[in-house]
Amino acid sequence: MTRLSVNINKIATLRNARGENNPDVVAFALDCERFGAQGITVHPRPDERHIRRRDVTDLSPVLHTEFNIEGYPTEDFMQLVTSVKPAQVTLVPDAPGALTSSAGWDVIANADFLRGITHRLREAGIRSSIFVAAEPEQVRAAKEVGADRVELYTKPYADNYAADREKAVQPFVEASRTALEIGLGLNAGHDLSLENLAYFHRSLPHLDEVSIGHALVCDALYLGIEETIHRYLDCLKDAE
Repeated sequence: MTRLSVNINKIATLRNARGENNPDVVAFALDCERFGAQGITVHPRPDERHIRRRDVTDLSPVLHTEFNIEGYPTEDFMQLVTSVKPAQVTLVPDAPGALTSSAGWDVIANADFLRGITHRLREAGIRSSIFVAAEPEQVRAAKEVGADRVELYTKPYADNYAADREKAVQPFVEASRTALEIGLGLNAGHDLSLENLAYFHRSLPHLDEVSIGHALVCDALYLGIEETIHRYLDCLKDAE
């Protein structure tokens, strides 16, 4: 079964716009779980423009599903995650001021650095996932540096879905086959939506998890969060 992890960064962005605690990030995360989400994802950036360090420590003891923390592994980030000990840490190559994740790691070029990070996470009892492009060589490199999973960067799929969905998904199918062959877990995320998720999941039957935030929160403005989560879960069920 592919799990749905809801990225709640946009909820924190809305809260921060007024400087108060509305909407309540923790309450929203717990509602997502109650409505069927099987995980919660956050990405605490250094400038705390959405998720704050305090949010991470508030969420950790109350969540009932898998907690996934994304980020670039600075020393501050590593101290935070090794103290909180989420189920999973997803390593992204974002510069501190990046608006959003826009590329996967060049794992081959950063092998020594990433090997040290995955080792440190493993010692802390945390599953590691490396954000990569849908390229078999990068998937293999992630395995070689000690990652437990990769998260495929799916924006190229989303961008080309309407024009030719079969062609758009093919690199991801090949990358997923590589992950399966070498015993690496497989996640995916970025610009997955109600429009393109079901086909993606049917095409990658061994997918462990999808992490979705922006599109899901946008849909919730019209549908409500409970109905939205149910619709995303239905996309995943359709692939079974």
